[in-house]
Amino acid sequence: MIRPHAFESNPETQADNAFQKSSEATDRTIVAKQAFEEVTQAAQSLVQAGVRVHLFEDDGQQKTPDSVFPNNWFSTHAGGHLAVYPMYSPNRRRERRQDVIDALKADYRVQDVIDYSGLEPDGLFLEGTGAMVLDHISRVAYVCQSQRAHPIVLERFATHFNFEPMAFDAVDLHGRAIYHTNVLMCIGTDFALVGLDLIPDVKRRAQVQDRLAETGREVIALTAAQIAEFCGNAIELQTPTGRVVALSTRAMAALQPWQIEAIERSARLLPLHIPTIELAGGSVRCMLAGVHLSARWPTNPLTKNAVSLGE
Repeated sequence: MIRPHAFESNPETQADNAFQKSSEATDRTIVAKQAFEEVTQAAQSLVQAGVRVHLFEDDGQQKTPDSVFPNNWFSTHAGGHLAVYPMYSPNRRRERRQDVIDALKADYRVQDVIDYSGLEPDGLFLEGTGAMVLDHISRVAYVCQSQRAHPIVLERFATHFNFEPMAFDAVDLHGRAIYHTNVLMCIGTDFALVGLDLIPDVKRRAQVQDRLAETGREVIALTAAQIAEFCGNAIELQTPTGRVVALSTRAMAALQPWQIEAIERSARLLPLHIPTIELAGGSVRCMLAGVHLSARWPTNPLTKNAVSLGE
């Protein structure tokens, strides 16, 4: 997780992120303070739930308003692999931090780093586990087609990391393309949350649903209104006492009782209050860059910079 000291809604990404809201009506200092406190409280809540969390600071000097969403610029993978991604917005490219990579190398076994960021000058982008929702068990990468997920980079990722790419179009109620797949879909161990109605091609919609169902997961359909409330932007995490599903309080309030019951058959729901962060067009899933690496040594979850996030 990244704790921002100068948070604001990113003006460079507002054109294609329909989930984003401007924070201009509120004093920037107040907005930044609120975001700082929300990330602090969210990290504490995760640790209290048994999740190990590495919390890094963004002092604002690099002018990276979306740094709170680190899952877009890197991902980690079993076997000691780490990927670094090409970012669509120029000011988001400054979010990449060697100190974060070095800290992961110090605490976990990292065999190699595959860096795709050199594709940015060619206009080729793939914004990590925002652009892709990865089924680590069945090795499927689900991807909403957009300018933030170029098929050439997707194919390279799929080849490197042994995923089957499954791309599809998805639009909101106003016909605007869904900018990131992880606002549409969350894949857990025993369930999948997905906004099926936002996939306009009926045949492709059925293929996505069938692909998820054939893994044995319960497919829980989300409405377009629930997607707008960030119900799809959740993540399943492993703790010593079982699985939890982290999501925002806004998303939790929009779920139907039967959907909550279905999720809680396999994992406990953990709502986090992040209304200021959500102004930037992302929610809880975007805030968490999952660690799928083997630890070099046992870590106490209550110690400084201690987290292991799994999806």
